[in-house]
Amino acid sequence: MAEAPHICPTLTYEDAKAAISQLTEGFGFTATAVYEGEDGRIAHAELSYGNGMVMLGSKGTGSEFDKLMAGSGPVGVFVHVDDVDEHHARAVAQGIEIVMPPKDQDYGSRDYMARDAEGNIWSFGTYTPGAAE
Repeated sequence: MAEAPHICPTLTYEDAKAAISQLTEGFGFTATAVYEGEDGRIAHAELSYGNGMVMLGSKGTGSEFDKLMAGSGPVGVFVHVDDVDEHHARAVAQGIEIVMPPKDQDYGSRDYMARDAEGNIWSFGTYTPGAAE
């Protein structure tokens, strides 16, 4: 079994169910856990990609985290992918807003950026943080 990630970005969404659909269908994440509250909002969800993971939930749940995140703006998340062009094509096919098409970077990575339905910026690229040159 692979080691669990030590860092997991955590995002809140007005429509967390729609976010889960967008991230799984458009970006290829796998929903590994989704818990709904009695009101139908997402209390907690875990979506994996490779050996990484993001956690998310609905805004307005009244939880301590929700209260602390009130008024927070969009975030940016980077995800390593092996084939940027294939990943980009999937996102485009799902109607996701592309804010920077695939581009070869000076530092050797090939990247693209997309904006999810609630304004978060997702960067996908071949760069591997922490890898030896």
